[in-house]
Amino acid sequence: MLNVCIVLGRIVNDLEVKQTQNGVACLQFTVAVDRGFKNQNGEYDTDFISCVAWKEKAEFINKYFGKGKMIAVEGELRSRTYEDKNGTKHYITEVYVDSASFTGEKANNYGTDPASNDSGYINSENSYEASFGGFGGYNG
Repeated sequence: MLNVCIVLGRIVNDLEVKQTQNGVACLQFTVAVDRGFKNQNGEYDTDFISCVAWKEKAEFINKYFGKGKMIAVEGELRSRTYEDKNGTKHYITEVYVDSASFTGEKANNYGTDPASNDSGYINSENSYEASFGGFGGYNG
């Protein structure tokens, strides 16, 4: 069996590493990914993909990426359910990050640090072709 997911997009939330009770670093973040085709209005729809990174991967992403920054993550897609205190069942699907990579995006493409860009993400017809094949990342 095979479960591999590759996501290339922009981080949409501020990053904050949290620690479990045992002191293990955990980072939850969302990546905005434009679909590969335009809708009836001539615009790209966007999917928002939930991601989770643990330990050194969480620390790496927190240190080198931020809101609005392009990121490539590889991992496995996992789903889970939980029941809240009202008895409502919640279903969650997220990418458990195995590796994170830079995309080759210039560090200063907004005139300021992209991590401080409040506009979120940028739609681009060729975002995959223009950005993938970056120059390294963390694969620990």
